[in-house]
Amino acid sequence: MTKLGFLGTGHVARAVAAGAAAAGHDVELGSREPDNRTHLDFPAVTLAEAAAHGDIVVNATPGTESLALLQVLAPHLAGKVLLDIAVGLTDSMELAHPNSSIGEQIQQALPDTKVVKSLCTMDASLMVAPGALAGPSTVFLSGADAGAKAQVAAVLGDLGWPPSSQLDLGGITTARGQKHLALLFLGVAAALGTYTFNLNVVRGAGQEHVS
Repeated sequence: MTKLGFLGTGHVARAVAAGAAAAGHDVELGSREPDNRTHLDFPAVTLAEAAAHGDIVVNATPGTESLALLQVLAPHLAGKVLLDIAVGLTDSMELAHPNSSIGEQIQQALPDTKVVKSLCTMDASLMVAPGALAGPSTVFLSGADAGAKAQVAAVLGDLGWPPSSQLDLGGITTARGQKHLALLFLGVAAALGTYTFNLNVVRGAGQEHVS
């Protein structure tokens, strides 16, 4: 069992928290206004309390607001693993950080926190139910700390993502690629008329991994 502290109470936070709880993990949802979040399936606490609770802290705040919020929480995040799911989009649905990523910016601002970017390339419903698709698909991980990525990978496995579906992209700068998939995601969703899809990385026949 892993303690997961969620920053945010939106549909992404609620979906992943429910999946994690069903897998046996101990979850808390953090809000800026916990007293007004009485409709949740889990008790709401302050953001600081959620950050203190988690062995892994999950950033599910709006990507345009994440950096400012997490900088305030820096003392509670020192030494911890931060799973960053946030995607920063403007009101016109353009990338808020076109030449960077919110994951990179968080890691730079919080050097004592181990940031891992993942789960941001699909709809919230599939983050915890990849088996709802007709076949296998890929979830990506970006981050500098191998141990932190291993911890996140274990939680992903509990959410239904086998190792064969997890692709480690490398350091935190590779989070840019994950973030830019948001634009492709929106285009594919418009073409299909649904958000219930995901991407799958398929290697050439007989091709082995080259590091």
